[in-house]
Amino acid sequence: MTPKIELHLHLEGAAPPAFIRGLAAEKHIDISGIFDAQGHYSYTDFWHFLKVYEAATSVLTSPEDYARLTTAVLEESAASGVIYTEAFLSPDFCGGRDVAAWRDYLAAIREAAARVEAQGGPILRAIVTPIRHFGPDKAREAALCAAETAGEFVVGLGLAGDEKTGTPKDYAYSFDMAREAGLHLTCHAGEWGGPESVRDALHDLRVERIGHGVRAIEDLALVDELAEAGVVLECCPGSNVALGLYPDWRRHPIGKLYDRGVKVTVSTDDPPFFHTTMTREFDRLAEALDWDDGVFHTLNRTAAEAAFCDEGTRKRLIERLGS
Repeated sequence: MTPKIELHLHLEGAAPPAFIRGLAAEKHIDISGIFDAQGHYSYTDFWHFLKVYEAATSVLTSPEDYARLTTAVLEESAASGVIYTEAFLSPDFCGGRDVAAWRDYLAAIREAAARVEAQGGPILRAIVTPIRHFGPDKAREAALCAAETAGEFVVGLGLAGDEKTGTPKDYAYSFDMAREAGLHLTCHAGEWGGPESVRDALHDLRVERIGHGVRAIEDLALVDELAEAGVVLECCPGSNVALGLYPDWRRHPIGKLYDRGVKVTVSTDDPPFFHTTMTREFDRLAEALDWDDGVFHTLNRTAAEAAFCDEGTRKRLIERLGS
């Protein structure tokens, strides 16, 4: 199986439905309305997806819950050959943005990740991610959690949620705080907000990577800017198709972006919500775009070089990818 590197994964969004149902049953919480008859997550559009996501996350109420979640998610990733994952973690869900509580959640997540890694599973690193539609003030609190725990495990700050809430500039203070703490920076943009949201994230937040970013294809001057600057896009084709952003895999713009010299990577975003895995992403792209093993090796190498990890870890990843 091809070793894979994933840079865009929401930890809660990767929770298997059976795991969430089981945890809800243990706690006698009724969230049956978020599942369909087959037991899958059920939603109608992106904004309903956000509500279902938060409902599923509501059963995760302790550090131990997150330790169990981390183990379950990494085991799923390992089944697709993932050797390294950067997961988005939100202090909003892990301790209510209280730094002391956040440390407890983080310790539980990190210990679970270390156990999985020791057993030959994926390496996990964390990107702290304020929720955009919760507003700039709460984002500052989440960013403080990130800054206070920056290091080998907490390696970056991101921004997720509803792109139509505010502008990237509204969150500049949080990103400045993270930058001063030595954290790397990424931001969801160019999914629902259009190409202008990508440009704003680049210029107002000075990020190194863009989450999604695919609607940059609607502005070829921006595409050229991304290519020339070497900005990496964390593309999630299966997510975009499942949410109706593009009608099918063949019309997803990742191929055009790649052909124009933009550095693209492949991730699953919230895999059980979109009925995908890293193996499925690779298989569908190979089928839709006639990509061969050489292209996928390039994408994985790009992901390794763009990872927010330390240089020692990066060297190990590149060695595992091979030449």
